[in-house]
Amino acid sequence: MDGQSALTKIGFAVLACNSALAIRNSWGDAGSVSFVLAADAALLLLFLCLRRFERDGGGRNTKAAVWALTTLLTAMFASRVAPLMPPAVAALVWAMAVATAAGGFWAFFLN
Repeated sequence: MDGQSALTKIGFAVLACNSALAIRNSWGDAGSVSFVLAADAALLLLFLCLRRFERDGGGRNTKAAVWALTTLLTAMFASRVAPLMPPAVAALVWAMAVATAAGGFWAFFLN
């Protein structure tokens, strides 16, 4: 990560430590460990796509990748939070996730 700011490096270090702790605390629960690893992979890919988006001015493929990764992360976290909530609140969590994904699509591709 040459050429990265100190804040970016600190952010990745915090993400790595937080992920290591989450994996250690959920060791034995393959679903939780997989979730942490998949979320980290999606975040890293999103970071790379956003760098490309900023550098190249945002081609259609880069926009599509950014939107897909943010939608994936939104759905992943909604799928973990919604089951912990009462049914009405779970429906609200999913409605907000869908609205976020739809708003991102509108902002990237229709506006």
